[in-house]
Amino acid sequence: MPRAKKTSTAATAKKEVKAAVTAAPVEETKPVEEKNPVEEKKTAAKKTVSKSASAVETKVVIQANGSEVIAADLVEKAKAAAGVKSIKKVDVYVKPEVNKVYYVVNGDTFGDFDLF
Repeated sequence: MPRAKKTSTAATAKKEVKAAVTAAPVEETKPVEEKNPVEEKKTAAKKTVSKSASAVETKVVIQANGSEVIAADLVEKAKAAAGVKSIKKVDVYVKPEVNKVYYVVNGDTFGDFDLF
């Protein structure tokens, strides 16, 4: 007895979908903008952190041998001593035991001055 030829269900489904797509009229649709709630929460969290971080005021005071100096003043002195017009980065190293402040500006200009 000859067997009947089986058609795969996947092939049949593809033919049916293709026929339905070609028979249906084409409608223009506008893309729907979906907002991801996770991204919104991350954005809100970042804004909250940045506001609280900028509200904190800091002051570093270095005390040694009965004298004191504010760290921000040392950075300003380093900028002035370097004589560089366009400053992107300033590194300041304080050694109170030898009463010296060493600085590096933009990674290539360096020098030192007295701490007190």
